[in-house]
Amino acid sequence: MEVKKILYLINVDWFFASHFLQVGKEAIGRGYEVHLACTVTDKKNELESMGFIVHEANISRSGTHVLQELKTMYQIYKVMKLVRPDIVEFFTIKPVLYGGIVSRFLPARKKVFYITGLGYVFIAKGLKGFIVRNIVKAMYKIAITGKNNSVITENIFDKGLINSLKAVDEKQIKIIRGAGVDLDRYIYAEENAKNIKVTMACRLLKDKGVFEYIESAKILKNKGIDAEFELYGDIDIHNPVALINKDLEKIKKEGFVTVHGFSSDIANIFSKANIVVLPSYREGLPKVLIEAAACGRAVITTNVPGCRDAIEVNKTGLLCEVKNAEDLAEKIEKLIVDENLRKRMGRAGRELAQKEFDINKVVATHFAIYEDIDE
Repeated sequence: MEVKKILYLINVDWFFASHFLQVGKEAIGRGYEVHLACTVTDKKNELESMGFIVHEANISRSGTHVLQELKTMYQIYKVMKLVRPDIVEFFTIKPVLYGGIVSRFLPARKKVFYITGLGYVFIAKGLKGFIVRNIVKAMYKIAITGKNNSVITENIFDKGLINSLKAVDEKQIKIIRGAGVDLDRYIYAEENAKNIKVTMACRLLKDKGVFEYIESAKILKNKGIDAEFELYGDIDIHNPVALINKDLEKIKKEGFVTVHGFSSDIANIFSKANIVVLPSYREGLPKVLIEAAACGRAVITTNVPGCRDAIEVNKTGLLCEVKNAEDLAEKIEKLIVDENLRKRMGRAGRELAQKEFDINKVVATHFAIYEDIDE
């Protein structure tokens, strides 16, 4: 009996390891030969030790040079032709677009397009934004069209945008509310209400609302609010809106927020926090908000697609206006001073995580989609 093959195409190996590892491990456990094509970093050996066959495909997340992008498409084509997968799942923008287009010339019984977010182009304003957005829409339509194709979005807004392209039937578009979380690892524990900690953890990008968070901490500190503000994360040098070292030095010097680097133990970080904040400009469905809910922490995030889909508004967390530090500060203060509300939201967040974000349910949904094939 021939072993079935699954190929996962994603921009970089560490993102697969942090968000979709359990899906891949389940495929290995079910007897699939599992391939991963991506930009390779220091995660390659670890992934190969688990049984993944890793192929290098240099997918620049920010590059726009035509020749380089065509070279990337050719690399993807070569990997797909070599592997000849039965099932292929594409994650993130460029793999979805480029992989979807080149895969039209290659056989695969099932193609799944996981859209983690439609990117800055869908919120960019002005003539350039309008032109680029329409080019990208046309590319999406070419990429995802097909009878046995499935599209996964993380929120209802992105599902509506994909449905408006008329590239696939609405029944081919599924919503999975994020990458899921291991509820055995992210456990609920009562917060320490004596020393209030407000925590933000993310890639250090302007679009994550880092500067609004810093400003809100400044507003509250100057107002005399007694709380500790923390920021966890690394600079993402490949992202055009990343903070630079000069920004971090300034933040540290001002002293309103304690800056930490990247942490691989966010469960522990959030368990020691009282409030988790993510004032992002737009998301698919942010994993940190899922993790915060699983740890039983009240959250504050922005009223934008993806972020608002990760909470139950006024039940597990609060919404603030995007790019509005004053409103963010007001919402943070509300949760700082109202211990009962904060704890109630934390408990409700844990219940939401158990109902919607359990990694086992997310993995099962992926495999139900893989097996939904019209012969």
